[in-house]
Amino acid sequence: MTGAQTQRVVVLTDAETATGYRLAGAEVIETTPGEAVSALERLIVEGRYGLVAVDTGLVPDPATATARVMRGRDLPILLPIPSLRDAFATDTVDAKAYMGKLVRDTIGFDIKL
Repeated sequence: MTGAQTQRVVVLTDAETATGYRLAGAEVIETTPGEAVSALERLIVEGRYGLVAVDTGLVPDPATATARVMRGRDLPILLPIPSLRDAFATDTVDAKAYMGKLVRDTIGFDIKL
């Protein structure tokens, strides 16, 4: 593995969320919940990335799900990121409050629509 390969970052997410990451300039691999673990294992075995951000809506615990494949490897680092569904789940977070805080933290004031 070369240094350039270890500096590459990819986001493993669903089609619904992928566009946002692409707009932010990230390399994205789309997958489905049924194929997510095998897609993540392929990324690990290929060794092309130093960091893989994993949508927790697809793979809730990436480290545990890939423990066998990661055995003996230092890279990639697996970074669990909350899924879009988690951010807007009615039983966990108030979506309006979440978006309000996000806007307030980003631009410094509230916007009411």
